[in-house]
Amino acid sequence: MSKLILAVEDQEDNMQILRDLLTSAGYEIVEAANGEQALAAVAKQRPDLILMDIQSPIIDGYEATRRIKADPILRSIPIIAVTSHALAEGERKARDAGCDDFVAKPYSPRQLLAVIRRYLA
Repeated sequence: MSKLILAVEDQEDNMQILRDLLTSAGYEIVEAANGEQALAAVAKQRPDLILMDIQSPIIDGYEATRRIKADPILRSIPIIAVTSHALAEGERKARDAGCDDFVAKPYSPRQLLAVIRRYLA
């Protein structure tokens, strides 16, 4: 059975890249365009891993991560922040919110898959 990844991304071009990358690597994908949709999807689908866009509309990725990690049933789901805020401050803020890992945009597909596989091995 393949692993389910929730991809949270508000830019359609970026979502298409994730969709192609993840499905070609054998993962199932559920999509959310903002933090609000992400919270609903996590509660309903219980993904094995979340790729969280930090610059998400409605509810940003920091807040969505905090809410997921505050739930005892959901907190074990690994969350990888995927953001164009590549500065050390951005990574620290993502980790403080509860993200397990951090990948800066633009990322290499190989790099992103390596980080994903670390959590889904």
